[in-house]
Amino acid sequence: MFEKVLGLPVHVLVVHAVVVFVPLLVLLALAYIVVPRFRSRLDWAVAILAVVAPITAWVGTQSGDALQQRQIARGFSGEILDKINEHGSYGEMLFALTLGLALAVILLLVATSGHPRVPQLPRWVPAVLSVVVAGLGVAALVYVWLAGHSGSEMVWGTTFE
Repeated sequence: MFEKVLGLPVHVLVVHAVVVFVPLLVLLALAYIVVPRFRSRLDWAVAILAVVAPITAWVGTQSGDALQQRQIARGFSGEILDKINEHGSYGEMLFALTLGLALAVILLLVATSGHPRVPQLPRWVPAVLSVVVAGLGVAALVYVWLAGHSGSEMVWGTTFE
């Protein structure tokens, strides 16, 4: 299911979505935190990205695993397989961070919604959630870079001068 689409590896296609949606989630979530007057304009976009970003990260890890198994079956071993494993570990951590970020963002959206069905929460709850979102956001950006850089180094590192 996660191997090919239109003759191309799914992983190669979906990683571009990860590189767009995860940083966009972080950027809009931080804007939601820092500029409260725009919250009513950002809330739906942030909520949608909190669903889409982890899905793309998960598909990225699943398709990466499928691509890795295909490469092992083709005889890849040694140093290149070590690089693939390192890249995969960055992707797995990125997925975990993105999932945690998405959950924290959704909780923040609920906590700051002002909806009558949401119980009145202590004032510190949105502040704590904001710090958690910011921390997970920065960590997710670091792992987007680590995963993206390690993957592109494997593909382009020795071919583009």
